[in-house]
Amino acid sequence: DKLEKVPLDAIQGELEELGLDRSVVEKLTSVLTNKSIESIGAVLPPDSEAVKQLTQLFKLCEAYGIQDWVLFDASVVRGLAYYTGIVFEAFDRKGVLRAIAGGGRYDKLLETFGGEPTPAAGFGFGDAVIVELLKERDVLPSFEGSGFDTVVFAMNESLYGVAIEVASKLRASGQTVDLILENKKPKWVFKHASRNEAKYCVIVAADEYENGEVSVKDLALGEQTPVKIDALSEWAENVSRQ
Repeated sequence: DKLEKVPLDAIQGELEELGLDRSVVEKLTSVLTNKSIESIGAVLPPDSEAVKQLTQLFKLCEAYGIQDWVLFDASVVRGLAYYTGIVFEAFDRKGVLRAIAGGGRYDKLLETFGGEPTPAAGFGFGDAVIVELLKERDVLPSFEGSGFDTVVFAMNESLYGVAIEVASKLRASGQTVDLILENKKPKWVFKHASRNEAKYCVIVAADEYENGEVSVKDLALGEQTPVKIDALSEWAENVSRQ
């Protein structure tokens, strides 16, 4: 990606410092700045496998109707040695941000780690770049108002295991559950549940747990009642019918 950040003359100078002749450097930079498969094919052997694969890829892109979203760029280089074919990078359409994702073909990777020979392709992406792109487009979700059935909260760290068990029971009963395993005050939890339009809040506290119970607060009515942990599945089924 240095070609887009550094003047071409500077790059040519660096290559010459490595011992390459000026004529070789000029030919190399000419190839790397080329955006045409046909032109690349003219400087590679007639039976070039790379040209064949690229030509086939762009034919498939055209068949899928995505040709306007895919551009050839000979300067794309991925920094990992396991790639065996075409590599790619994905950018926002305006070209403002750095690469959102990058990847390619790696037919030997699984085999290298002891697996069966398996052709494969994949990519990785940067979450920070995607977040910036979503912010710029004003489409970054707030995740508020998700509409959980129940928020489960443990009053202290020693009860996190119980809270996980409670959340698992409710999920197994078909509820959508937001499990909070953080050092938060109940007031924060209730506000969080309200913002996310949850219907109930299950509080796992030491005194209630000693009795095999949790406290369930109906956020619409403001009423809080004890429910046996062993009876949570039945409670979940009952409230789902209301």
